[in-house]
Amino acid sequence: MLARSLIIAVVALAVAGATPARAIDTGAAPYDAELARLAEILGALHYLRAICGANDADKWRGEMQALLAAEAPTGERRARMMVSFNRGYRGFQQTYRTCTPAAGLAIRRYLAEGAKIAREITARYAN
Repeated sequence: MLARSLIIAVVALAVAGATPARAIDTGAAPYDAELARLAEILGALHYLRAICGANDADKWRGEMQALLAAEAPTGERRARMMVSFNRGYRGFQQTYRTCTPAAGLAIRRYLAEGAKIAREITARYAN
């Protein structure tokens, strides 16, 4: 519960008020690899929380939409973020049909990892 609240707070902070600085020349941001991993985690959580009976499963898709809105990526960058989200979702969809102890463990680990990534991006790149 604490980890879930933490990731929600950190992602909301990162998305709402502390939009990281963008790279100037290429349109890519220096933190795109971390954002891709965060998008993948959000996709995995969207799937796993649903099969484990959580009422917040759609929240993770909403968090991804908020991340896209905050970053406002275009073209290839936006596509890469969406591909990462879908990879996270589909990777677990192919493996888990029901909630298992391993799925619960994956949820807890992804909540912690996602919170860490969001904190690091915010601390390093926020204006």
